Amino acid sequence: MFRKLLPNNLRSLGEQQLRLVQTVSKEAEKQPKKSKKLDPPKGYKPNCKTKFGPLDDCDRIFQNLYGRHDWRLQGACERGDWHRTGDLLEQGPEWIMEQVSKSGLRGRGGAGFYAGRKWDFLRKAKSEKVPKVVIVNCAEGEPGTCKDREILRHEPHKLIEGMLLVGVAMGCGRAIVYVRNRFYNEACNLHFALEEAYHHGLVGESACGSGIKFDVMVQRGDRYLCGEETAMINCLMGKLGRPRRRPPYLTEKGYFGHPCLVINAESIAVVPSILRRGSEWWAGLGSSYNTGTKLYCLSGQVNNPCTVEEEMSIPLKDLIERHAGGVKGGWDNLAAVFPGGLSTPLLDPPTAAEVLMDFDCLVAAGSGLGCGAVIVMSKDSDPLAVMLRSIQFFEKHTCKQCTYCRDGAIWLPEIFARFVKGQTHPHEIDWTLAIADKIRNSKPICGLAYSQVSVAESLVRLFGPQIEERILKYAKGS
Repeated sequence: MFRKLLPNNLRSLGEQQLRLVQTVSKEAEKQPKKSKKLDPPKGYKPNCKTKFGPLDDCDRIFQNLYGRHDWRLQGACERGDWHRTGDLLEQGPEWIMEQVSKSGLRGRGGAGFYAGRKWDFLRKAKSEKVPKVVIVNCAEGEPGTCKDREILRHEPHKLIEGMLLVGVAMGCGRAIVYVRNRFYNEACNLHFALEEAYHHGLVGESACGSGIKFDVMVQRGDRYLCGEETAMINCLMGKLGRPRRRPPYLTEKGYFGHPCLVINAESIAVVPSILRRGSEWWAGLGSSYNTGTKLYCLSGQVNNPCTVEEEMSIPLKDLIERHAGGVKGGWDNLAAVFPGGLSTPLLDPPTAAEVLMDFDCLVAAGSGLGCGAVIVMSKDSDPLAVMLRSIQFFEKHTCKQCTYCRDGAIWLPEIFARFVKGQTHPHEIDWTLAIADKIRNSKPICGLAYSQVSVAESLVRLFGPQIEERILKYAKGS
């Protein structure tokens, strides 16, 4: 019934497995990486800039990013917030959407869709029986990012004003802010700012004296997966925070059946400045099709971790050296960089020295901008231990709905743990790529599966020689 496992049979089985892995790896290499370039919205005009950064102080939107000034209503008004907001509302929803489209603003949550195109879906959605709702994403569970937290803590009125303008432009009468439970102080500041806005008539029955009713409410939750829009809607409705497949899309059936749209906090907070200063001003910052400013979070093996607002398309090396004090031990001590958070593939030092920090350049380099969370890894750290810790994070937060994602979250940490100790066989390096390829092609519901793939492939691509050295070291007994 069973074939007797003699040494010759074991060798043939091993050869068959190795052949299978090599076949899968070759097929994965043959498939070209498709990077669809998004068409810009109507009215956008590209610029001709070739030099990017540093950002002039007069072009900074978040002037109280570090909390050195008053974050309440009086301090916000002194910095230009709520200045003639009623006049902006009187221009009408079409004008607001036109200015956003002409500016070339792209979403700051990670995907980088053009805001004008995405928001137009909800504006055109028919909703006669139930009102539309705009959902503001302040979940911020991605390791290495802390930009939305700074907005809630030090610039809450900028966010509230942005919600009003964006909500009115899309025909919404209400906005819901999703805030993580652990952001206690930030949520307190937001609640206080909302009380001020209601007290002075900036939102409510007649927002800014325009006769438009617009309400804002805050809800709390705390799960990494709730950063995904469908999982967030489920959480807001009191259900288990798990993503679901689409259709129906959120613009058709979302929050308790209301058409809705989930927008990142930073994307909303910059809209008032765009409307006041003009779409041409915003489109003149950054490179073509990657316009404006961006909040970057610099952490890891750098001398001065920080969150900073800079011009889009600034070189990654300049960003690290100018604002984070450089890599610990110097740039030559750099091992790799996560350019957009833990979910983005690693960049090697030569690529990191030349790449620009924007959506298109990072995609061309084989990674992505993500949420702009730059995590620096130096040669002083153990790269295999870092990658093990990274894959364990996704193991902890998988929702276990998709079979390949669930099983990959079990297998990959086990394999990575053996890589760290060297207690493995070289063929498991290829098995890692085979598992990653299976996960990628399984059509998962959300992006967590692709995050596992990027970590696994980055490990093999950048640190394959270190894995082999550790295997040999363990085999020799040293």
